[in-house]
Amino acid sequence: MDRVRSSFAHISLLVGLLALSGCYEPEPRPLVVGEVPPLVLPPQEAPPARHKLIGRSVQGRPLMIQILGDGQDTVLIMATIHGSEPAGTPLVNRLSDHLRYNRNLLEGRRVLLYPIANPDGLAAGTRENMRRVDLNRNFETANRVNDETTGFRPLSEPETRALYNLIKEYSPSRIVSIHQPLNCIDYDGPGRALATRMAQYCDLPVRKIGARPGSLGSYTGETLGIATITLELPGEASKDSDQVLWDKYGKALLAAILYPEHPL
Repeated sequence: MDRVRSSFAHISLLVGLLALSGCYEPEPRPLVVGEVPPLVLPPQEAPPARHKLIGRSVQGRPLMIQILGDGQDTVLIMATIHGSEPAGTPLVNRLSDHLRYNRNLLEGRRVLLYPIANPDGLAAGTRENMRRVDLNRNFETANRVNDETTGFRPLSEPETRALYNLIKEYSPSRIVSIHQPLNCIDYDGPGRALATRMAQYCDLPVRKIGARPGSLGSYTGETLGIATITLELPGEASKDSDQVLWDKYGKALLAAILYPEHPL
């Protein structure tokens, strides 16, 4: 037995010397069935946005916002207050993804995203809600008109009241509402500089349309003094893919969030 051990030791020593001299290469060790090779860990998933129910539509659909970040500078970006102008919804959703994967953009900021402000209208393909009221003419403003289309009283609609309460609770310093089809960047209140900055990052020109009676811009821009942007996409934007919309207008939205800084 001692001789066997001695012979085995000599053989092992000889193999080692041959390996060092480059004369011998051991065969690779076969992978044993059930053995798992080292894995490369996938990138960390983006943290989810916080969701909040702020009300329900006439037909009971949830009115949901997303909240990203917890800084002092609050920005509200919303879409589809007119159900027949749907291109803003996928654009806001893409913005949510971008911010979740680039959390550094949220430092010192809180972003409120409201992808569908008129879910009943979106489902029906109508500008108005299910009571045939234009939600963007239903706010309490000095220039409002009470009638069947604008509502016989301000804030008569649950969708408008939810948005009113949202603005009252979070006091955003900037608001962007995405519309179609006028193909420009309109502004109300102290929003001209912000509109000019956003226009640097897309092909939409700045054009002052004027505060419409009972509109969100009239209320937040003229009454409350909040810089309010109406981002009017072209009508054909509804045919664009999410990626195309983001490529065209994503940086303009980032410019609104990062203002007065420039997007990366």
